Amino acid sequence: MPNRCLIGQPGSRAALDTPALIVDIEAFDRNVAKMAEYARARGVALRPHAKTHKSVACARRQIAAGAIGVCCATLGEAEIMVQAGIAGVHITSPQVTSSKIARLIALNGSAPLGLSVVVDHPDNLAAFDQAAQQEGTRLCVLIDFSAGHGRTGCADADAVLALARAAASAHGLRLCGLQSYSGNLQHIPTRVERSQRAQDQRAILRRIVRQLRESGIVIDVITGAGTGTYDLDGEDKLFTELQVGSYIFMDIDYQRAVLDGCNVPAFETALFVATAVVSTNAPGYVTTDAGLKAFATDGPAPEVATGAPEGSRYQFFGDEHGKLILPDGVEKPPLGTRIECVTPHCDPTVNLYDIYHVVRGDTLIDIWPIDARGKR
Repeated sequence: MPNRCLIGQPGSRAALDTPALIVDIEAFDRNVAKMAEYARARGVALRPHAKTHKSVACARRQIAAGAIGVCCATLGEAEIMVQAGIAGVHITSPQVTSSKIARLIALNGSAPLGLSVVVDHPDNLAAFDQAAQQEGTRLCVLIDFSAGHGRTGCADADAVLALARAAASAHGLRLCGLQSYSGNLQHIPTRVERSQRAQDQRAILRRIVRQLRESGIVIDVITGAGTGTYDLDGEDKLFTELQVGSYIFMDIDYQRAVLDGCNVPAFETALFVATAVVSTNAPGYVTTDAGLKAFATDGPAPEVATGAPEGSRYQFFGDEHGKLILPDGVEKPPLGTRIECVTPHCDPTVNLYDIYHVVRGDTLIDIWPIDARGKR
């Protein structure tokens, strides 16, 4: 950690060894507080997604603000959170191999503060049931509904009903609820379309819940929604908890998706990558030390936030380098100039780094480990 010696020094933000992943703690805390207040005001629980930050420190701040737990996309993330004493861990992806099931059952036995996992297939349900009974424990499961996405989850209402009945009668399992996460809706840039498609999915989900109750199966937890639909899915009292994740950081893709200005509260950009100018010899641009290995590449190019002349544009320039294209006629920033960029896609960008550099204003105040980086 070459930047640790800078902690507490005024102006240290501009002196960071680069590339460096930066969290603006004031913007981060405002985002956490705003989402928590939204959930409280509407009587819906908040179980934010730790796949965004993969950090125990971030999870603890979310729980301190009122979250009932965290979601994890992988079993490895869940292991990190449970080991750190984080309550209410929910695993949002199927765990089907024998090794993953063994790890899951072991984790369930060491998670007194609560653990749950999704299931979307009867064979997986049976494997969970057998493993839990052999261990002498009960595992909390939620039936995963595909919600029009088709990535995971039961394909239709009949499959949900059949799996729920099987879960309710299993000796080693406890049916805790439904998961319906419409990941395919989160980045729709037009709010009218995003709202209509989210409403259509909730109508399907509402019918499923009604059918379950008519069959004598009571569903207490309905979990889903994301940063792009939290204020749509959170309004009509169907979802009991929200799985929002990226709201704490925001990125280019999400900021573009909510540019209509109707999402309230608005969330601030709190995550940046600091890079330094390493070459100034070519005409019209300078080269920086943050390239393909410093940013997720599944979205738009990073956008310059601070440190470069207005109108400068970032382009990828290789594994370790970026190209900062300058407006005509402006003076090049000198060697060593620190430039901060907004991340294209926050979640996979975070997974490229070992640590967060936590800043307040112009000062580095702490360094947090990204505890679950690469954890599967």
